[in-house]
Amino acid sequence: MAAALVGGAPGPAPGQGPGQGQGQPGPAALYVHWPYCRKRCSYCNFNKYVVPAADEAAVRACLVREAQTLLRLSRVPSITSVFFGGGTPSLASPGTIAAVLEAVAGAVHLPTDAEVTLEANPSSASTARLAGFRAAGVNRLSIGVQSLDDAELRLLGRDHTAAEAQEAVKAARSLFPGRTSIDLLFGLPGQSRSAWARGLEAALGLCDDHVSLYQLTLERGTALAAQVQGGSLPAPTQDLVADMYHAARAVLVAAGFRHYEVSNFARKGALSTHNLSYWRAEQYIGVGPGAHGRFVPWGEGSCSREARVQTLEPDAWMQEVQSRGHGTRRRVALSPLEQLEEVLALGLRTDEGITQERWGRFSPQLSLDAVFGVPGEARELQQQGWLVLDGSGLRCSREGLALLDSLLPTLLGQLQRRWAPRRSTTRDGDGGEAAGVVSSGE
Repeated sequence: MAAALVGGAPGPAPGQGPGQGQGQPGPAALYVHWPYCRKRCSYCNFNKYVVPAADEAAVRACLVREAQTLLRLSRVPSITSVFFGGGTPSLASPGTIAAVLEAVAGAVHLPTDAEVTLEANPSSASTARLAGFRAAGVNRLSIGVQSLDDAELRLLGRDHTAAEAQEAVKAARSLFPGRTSIDLLFGLPGQSRSAWARGLEAALGLCDDHVSLYQLTLERGTALAAQVQGGSLPAPTQDLVADMYHAARAVLVAAGFRHYEVSNFARKGALSTHNLSYWRAEQYIGVGPGAHGRFVPWGEGSCSREARVQTLEPDAWMQEVQSRGHGTRRRVALSPLEQLEEVLALGLRTDEGITQERWGRFSPQLSLDAVFGVPGEARELQQQGWLVLDGSGLRCSREGLALLDSLLPTLLGQLQRRWAPRRSTTRDGDGGEAAGVVSSGE
């Protein structure tokens, strides 16, 4: 075993981050899932449901109760940000949003300036409705524009027009100046480079200080995937999609946007605090049907970080919340290696990458240099200009960021190989992992 893998004093026990050996859980972000939509878009396979009429009072009561229960189980001292996603959260009433935020503030510290984001569709984003959300406590909007071309919107099965999207963004910017984000899709079947360039130019003339660009993925079971597979629509080539991505990046950077994450661009410091908490592998609590979470349930006597998933189907979820306070369907204690794999896969999505400090919180004895600075594939990626490892940490170069999906398997493999001998030399007499190998990083 190389000395670089070992040196230093023993760290905290597995599952304990700095200070947590003394029972001090850290803060967390909160995600709240509203599962209902007016219609299902042709490309969507998210956990959403189209119903004639949702029992909003019942859903609200369950969101409030589950939030209170999970906050109590986590014992987090504060919530750093709240994100209402879906589904279409802008279909919920401002009263529901206010009730959840009031419950959170009543259970833990919710700073007055904490980022509170709500996803909105243009068809449910009138000025009056958005003003209601602002009064409820929302201070940032993410609007699902997707396209500013009516033909593309019809192809995607969206329930709004380009004109409605423009009006919704204008209304949002008047109420949430500097804090209105828009989503755009590229790589649509039949979409040309010129059509994408025109759409991006139109979006630039409309958008605020944050833009999210997502390559359309043809998911199994969706109407759009069936059309492409059946031959009625042409699938874009990977070269074309790559050209679209690089062209969009160049245009946005020239317009003053920082490319701070694979799909996200911001200017004037308008980065999404909530999404950064995911990419930095911080704790987050998921509330609502199908929501995911990553936190330590200190209230149950545990000191291990868990991956949690709430029950998918809304009616079944509500029954579980009503009977036991929460609808957690699946929970798995993450091993130290699994936590590091998440740190790696998520952190490399950002332009800051994985800082030495953050890696050290999760791995106090196995450093970034010990894993990725030794001879092997990671060093070759550095020599090829795709990856950078220095005193700041590990990150992708500008060119490497666009290739992250192809780089990750190599990097994860190297992490697993470097971790294996470390595990074999830190076993106690009973075959379990000895204390001090790695922390949870909370």
